[in-house]
Parts: sequence; structure tokens; C-alpha cells
Amino acid sequence: MPCLPESDRWYVGLIWLAVCGFAADRAGLHFMVGAFLSGAVIDRQWFDQAHMDLLRKHVLLVLMPVFFLSTGLRTAWSVGGSAVFIAAAVLLVASVAGKLAGTHLAGRWLGWKKGEAWVIGWLLQTKALIMIIFVNILLDRHLITSATFTALLLMAVASTMLTVPIVSPRLAHGEPIADR
Repeated sequence: MPCLPESDRWYVGLIWLAVCGFAADRAGLHFMVGAFLSGAVIDRQWFDQAHMDLLRKHVLLVLMPVFFLSTGLRTAWSVGGSAVFIAAAVLLVASVAGKLAGTHLAGRWLGWKKGEAWVIGWLLQTKALIMIIFVNILLDRHLITSATFTALLLMAVASTMLTVPIVSPRLAHGEPIADR
């Protein structure tokens, strides 16, 4: 499609995005899986990077808050009582411990400097957006209950919120994490 002008590529790209999202949804996957796959198969050079960055900025500014609003509205605070908060705390401990242990082992295996694995393990806690998308998919497919959704959502937000106060002092020293 090199003969297609760039202005027309945007229309074709958006139609391709819709088709892939619809096809993935019809196949029993989620439309977000189709959206990812549509971007994975398009040639990166097809779009001007500056225009793509501008589109991403506008989408994040307009559509992401709507996604988080709808996620917040789906959260059932009255379901499960204190059990939801206890489950969220247990999930949070398991998530943090698993990432820290995994990066510690990887750091030893790869010969990282002392402390690098700890910082990287904490930085891996900032995956809340992916987790929130994932739990929304699970709830849409009726694979989890509203109480489980709320517990996983609380765990995702808490793990992300913990990252900055824990990692900031280490990064404030100006030590490069990976200078290799």
C-alpha cells in the first residue's frame, strides 16, 4: 500500500482497527486483543510518528479517563465487605513479593549490580493499567465475580501507588539503573 497517501492511511487504519476488534470479539476473545493485533501487523513506517504521538496523546486525554470512569462505576464496594479488602491485601503482598523475588533471581542470573533488581521489581508494580484492562475483560466474560473484580482492582491501584514513594529515594541519588 505504498501508493496510498498518508491521509488515507488513517482512514484505512481505523477501519482495520474496527474490523480486527470486531473479529476478535466474535471469535470469543476481547476487542482489545483485536486492537492490539491490528497494530502488531501494520508496518510501523505506514504512519508518521509525530502524528501517531499526537493521536496517542489525544486518545489518552479523552478516552482513557472515560475507561477509568466506567471501571470505577463497575466497582461494587458493598459486595463482600471486609473480605474484599483482606483479599486485596493478600493479592498485593503476593504480587509485590513475586515480582521482587523474580527480579532478584533474574538479577543474580544476569549479574546486575546490587540494588538494581530491587528497583526494577518495584517498577514492575506499575502495571495497573494492564491489570485493570485484564480484570475488566474477566468481568465482561463473567469469569470473576464483582467482589473479585473489586479486590483485583484495589490490588492493582495499591501496587502502583506504592511504587513512587518506595523507588523515588533510590532514583533521586542519580544512580543509573541500567547503564550497560
